[in-house]
Amino acid sequence: MAYPEYYRATVAMKCVGLTPEQARARSMPPSTLSLHGLVRHLAGVERWWFQQNFERRDVPLLFLTADNPDLDFDPPSDADFAADPEAWRAECVVSREIVAAHDFDDTARPLDWYEDVDLRWLVLRMITEYAQHCGHLDLLREGVDGRTGA
Repeated sequence: MAYPEYYRATVAMKCVGLTPEQARARSMPPSTLSLHGLVRHLAGVERWWFQQNFERRDVPLLFLTADNPDLDFDPPSDADFAADPEAWRAECVVSREIVAAHDFDDTARPLDWYEDVDLRWLVLRMITEYAQHCGHLDLLREGVDGRTGA
């Protein structure tokens, strides 16, 4: 499980030392991407795929409502940049526990899907999700203070 952990560590590194204002900084119009929003999104993705889809746990969605489905990528003004990375870290812990409790060949049918997927597929899906967003995070962090690197 080296790649998921590498990408999770990269997300954490990109957030070190940021003020809430820096974390909220947007990339470039019309994009509304921010480091804060991406951390919230990744917390929701961890929960969605591992808890809600793979293990079918009855847990609420994170950072979105029926009225506002974009509260992950577009945090409200009162969103707490100290608390939200902690929520992401907590979701990663649960995801690790789920992976450790299963074999890669174990299957589940994601919500609203037509076929089963195995845990191996899900881990690969998470790697691609993180790889994409780590690229976004790198550009956003560079825009905030010039810091780059994996």
